[in-house]
Amino acid sequence: MKWNSKITKVEPNHLVTCGYRQEDLIGNIPFSNVVYLLLKGELPSKEHGRMIDAILTACVDHGVTPPSAMASRVVASGGVPLPTAVAAGVLAIGDVHGGAIEKGAKLLQENVVRMKKEDRSIEEIAASIVKEAKEQKKRILGFGHRVHTSDPRTKRLFSLAEELHIAGDHVMLSKAIEVELEKSTGRKLPINVDGAIAAIISDMGFDWRLGKGFFLIGRVVGLTAHVYEEQTREKPMRKMFTVDCEYDGPEEKDI
Repeated sequence: MKWNSKITKVEPNHLVTCGYRQEDLIGNIPFSNVVYLLLKGELPSKEHGRMIDAILTACVDHGVTPPSAMASRVVASGGVPLPTAVAAGVLAIGDVHGGAIEKGAKLLQENVVRMKKEDRSIEEIAASIVKEAKEQKKRILGFGHRVHTSDPRTKRLFSLAEELHIAGDHVMLSKAIEVELEKSTGRKLPINVDGAIAAIISDMGFDWRLGKGFFLIGRVVGLTAHVYEEQTREKPMRKMFTVDCEYDGPEEKDI
């Protein structure tokens, strides 16, 4: 059986990743830029390198309340090795937690293509997206946040994308959708960090299917820190949550 892979060539005493010898990458190219290399097949420009670094940093952690951090800490409390507990957190990342980047990027990329094909303005396409979502009773992912009314990560990422001349049609469309959502719902649903990353990676030319990957790569660092803290600061099997559970099964009966 023979595989084909463009990622890494492995030979005795010789490793080549995406065309570059690993010993040349080590110590010379920042880790975030190597992430870009692996996902895109080429080293980033200086601007894209800074942007990818910012994106990964924006994903790194959001406290103990997200499902991934909770899962990692609960499993760590059972006395398992660090990788097992981190993996438990990774398994909690899905369409609802961490998935908005992927789905948001897909929506933006498809509609930028649609906008150009139909020769429509960004505002017209944004209005159509919001109208169609309302008719289909679907939520547009990447907007609104359970904690933040103005996500500080979004502001910084958009500011940097403008500074580095990366922001383009996808960022503009996401901002137009934000305006249309407020008009349609009567309330502010600001672009959250997932929506910002979705727009920026789209303007950087990344496939939307890598959306969860950016979140995953950044968040593993935070999960590792949570597991280590749980293992070194807390007692095993400590009480983490108060759960009021009321039994509503069948009535008690004899065998």
